[in-house]
Amino acid sequence: MHSSFVVSIDPAAPPPGLSRAVYAIGNFDGVHRGHQAVLARAHKLAESLGAPSAALTFEPHPADFFAGRPVVFRLTPFAEKTAALAACGLTGVVSLTFDAELASLSAEAFIEEVLKRRLDLGALVVGADFHFGKGRSGSPQLLQRAGEALGFRVEVAEKVEEGGEVVSSTAIRRALELGDIAAAEHMLGRPYAISGEIRGGQKLGRKLGVPTANIALPATNRLAFGIYAVRARQGARVLGGVASFGVRPTVDNGAPLLETFLFDFAEDIYGQEMRVEFVDRIRPELKFDSLDALKAAMADDIAAARRILDAAK
Repeated sequence: MHSSFVVSIDPAAPPPGLSRAVYAIGNFDGVHRGHQAVLARAHKLAESLGAPSAALTFEPHPADFFAGRPVVFRLTPFAEKTAALAACGLTGVVSLTFDAELASLSAEAFIEEVLKRRLDLGALVVGADFHFGKGRSGSPQLLQRAGEALGFRVEVAEKVEEGGEVVSSTAIRRALELGDIAAAEHMLGRPYAISGEIRGGQKLGRKLGVPTANIALPATNRLAFGIYAVRARQGARVLGGVASFGVRPTVDNGAPLLETFLFDFAEDIYGQEMRVEFVDRIRPELKFDSLDALKAAMADDIAAARRILDAAK
C-alpha cells in the first residue's frame, strides 16, 4: 500500500488529505469488479474536479452488527479491503464503526451529520442498488435530491453484469461455496486469496512427507472443502503449492484448517504471515481407508497442482 494512502477511522472532521473529496460509498466486501466500476467512476470524477477520491465504508459489516456476531463470509477483512481499495488508485478510505448509534440514524440525518458535517464531501458516487439509513430508507434518488440542496454532486453507477448475472459479493460467496474458483476470480478481477499467520499443527503432513504451513480461517469462511492448486506469497516470495481446506476426515474430523504444502521449500516460517491465492480446485475433500491411501492421493494432488500452475503461468 502506498505510504500516502489515507486510512481514517471514525473521523469527526474531514481527514487531512481528503478535504472536499469525491466519495464512493459501500461495504465493498471483495472490492470486486462491480465495486471497481463505482470506484473508477469516483476516481475519474475526482480528477475532473481536481479533488481527492476516497471510499467510505463500514466495519463491522452491518449484517454482523444486526446479528450480534460474525455471520458474513467475508471476502476481504478490513486490512485486505483497505489494500484492495488503495490498489484502485484512490487517495484514501474512511471507515465508520457500524454501531447502534450509526444504525439508528435516519437517511436524512446520515446525509447531514456524516456526509455533510463530518466529511464535507465534494461529490458522491453510489451503486444503483445502494440503500442506507435506518430501515434502509435512503436511496440514490434521495441522495441526489439532498446533494442539490446541500451543494454536492451525486452520480449513480449502473450494476456490472456477466452472462445475465449481476457481479456481487453474494454471487462470489456462492461461487466459493461451490468451489468454483474460476467464477470467483472472474468476478473479483483477481485471484481469491486469504491471509493469516502460520501456526503449528499435528505435524502429520511432515510424517507423510508433505510438511504444511497451516492457517486457521474464520468460522464464517464457507469456501468449499477440498484440495486446491495455489500460489503462496510469503514476504517477497511467490511459491507454488497445493492446499487442503477442510476437517481431515481420514485423520480427526477437527476444526476446519487450511494446510498448504509449498513446492521446493523447506524453511521454518511458523508465526509469519502468508497470503494464499487460489488458482483452481483439484477435488473435494475425501475420507480414505488408510494413511497409505491418503498418501497416494496426496502424491496425485501434488502432480495435478504442478500441472495446473504450469498451465496458468
